[in-house]
Amino acid sequence: MVDAVATQILFESASDIVMKFTNVSDGTGEAAVTKVDVSALTPPTALVSIDKIYYATDGMAVRVLWDATADVVAWLVPANQHGCYDFSEVQPGTLVNNAGTGITGDIQFTTVGHTSGDTYSIILVMKKRTLV
Repeated sequence: MVDAVATQILFESASDIVMKFTNVSDGTGEAAVTKVDVSALTPPTALVSIDKIYYATDGMAVRVLWDATADVVAWLVPANQHGCYDFSEVQPGTLVNNAGTGITGDIQFTTVGHTSGDTYSIILVMKKRTLV
C-alpha cells in the first residue's frame, strides 16, 4: 500500500497560486515527493515563493523542500499541531527559494516520524517568480 494523498489547486492566476495537500499515511510516508511542479502551472513559471503555510498535522511532521541537486529545507511543519505561518511580516515578505545548484523551482514534501493513520493537511499560498 501507499499513503493516500491528494493535491488541489484552490486558486491560480498569472502571479499567484494556492494549493492544498493532504496525506493519510499507511506508515510508508513520503520522501522528497514533488508537490508543486512549476512547469505544470498555468502559466508555467521558473519558481514559486511561499507567502503563507496553513497546516494541521496529526502524528507526523512535514519537511517542505526546495528541489535542487541537494534539496534545501524551506520550512519544517511540526507534528501534532495546527496553525498558520505568515511570512508577510518578515522581509522580503515571503520564503524565497534559495536552493542553489540544480534548482528546479519545484517544492517537495518529506514526512518525518510517520506511522499508520497519521495525517497532514497543508495549504501553501504562493507567488509565481522568475529566476533572477
